[in-house]
Amino acid sequence: MKFDAVKLARPNIRRLKPYSSARSEFSGAADVWLDANENAFGSPAGGALNRYPDPLQSELRRKIASANVLSASQVFVGNGSDEAIDLLLRIFCEPGHDEVLVCTPTYGMYSVLAAINDVGCKGVPLTDEFQLNPAAISAAISERTKLIFLCSPNNPTGNTLGRDSVTAVVREFHGIVVVDEAYIHFAASPSFVSEISNLPNLVVLQTLSKAWGLAAARIGLVFANEAVVELLDRIKPPYNVGGLSQAAAIDALNHADVIKEWIAECRAERGRLAQTLSEFGCVERVFQSDANFLLVRFSDPRPIYRRLLEDGIVVRDRSGLPGCERCLRITIGTPDENLRLVESISRADIKNP
Repeated sequence: MKFDAVKLARPNIRRLKPYSSARSEFSGAADVWLDANENAFGSPAGGALNRYPDPLQSELRRKIASANVLSASQVFVGNGSDEAIDLLLRIFCEPGHDEVLVCTPTYGMYSVLAAINDVGCKGVPLTDEFQLNPAAISAAISERTKLIFLCSPNNPTGNTLGRDSVTAVVREFHGIVVVDEAYIHFAASPSFVSEISNLPNLVVLQTLSKAWGLAAARIGLVFANEAVVELLDRIKPPYNVGGLSQAAAIDALNHADVIKEWIAECRAERGRLAQTLSEFGCVERVFQSDANFLLVRFSDPRPIYRRLLEDGIVVRDRSGLPGCERCLRITIGTPDENLRLVESISRADIKNP
């Protein structure tokens, strides 16, 4: 049966007549803009900040599409990936009735945004090695399950999910499978973006916040078939991505060579730091990572965490997550930052000679 994203959408979304600005309707040349009730006299901050940005981020979408060998109609740009996740929930899940499925431990905003939208969230545990359990996923799917979120490389574990297992879930499920690739640029495995044309119910999330160094700009990317992108455009706020953020993203994409160098350095530091940490007596395990962080299990993370804070170093305590007991998540920093981290842990490691 042919996949039809529109039929999966909530009835009110299918009926919705989206808000349309004059900027989104206009095509051609103009130099007098009297359509949007802007301040025609300028902005005290200078530049063109008195004008609303391109509502469809046309130049940015074309640039991203070209880099990924897709058409611009297969790309959506959001105010961070969190906006994209929220919009997908609002499109496909009926509040108070439908549910989503996540594989735990994973990124916490899936369940938070589901709760905000009054959508149930069912968790299926990953295996002991933090891989998918396709049989358990299949058993957990019900007629109310509309979205499955898979994070690969996974946060907070850092590992890439097995490609065959992910593909099997996408092929079996009749709803939308969202593969969140926020950390894919740090991994050796290829992105699922190349599978968009073959798997019509697949939605791939990426971000410019991590490898591309634009966390402050809040640029989230969605790669999907044209029908899903059209639905996202239908319900998004008219000007969801600011002009400064669009300009920053376009500029960053012109410096891909610099990003490649940074990624290579981050990977090298990741390997060195993993080896160094594994030699501490207080460290039970450094989990294999394909991301820009390490999940580290300590015999007792509390004194380590306190010492790091005392030394002005902030890491993430993930001990409360199932499967991550006694674990800290440590972002890969610069060589100097990583050295400070190691020195701080060495002072707290009373078991280390």
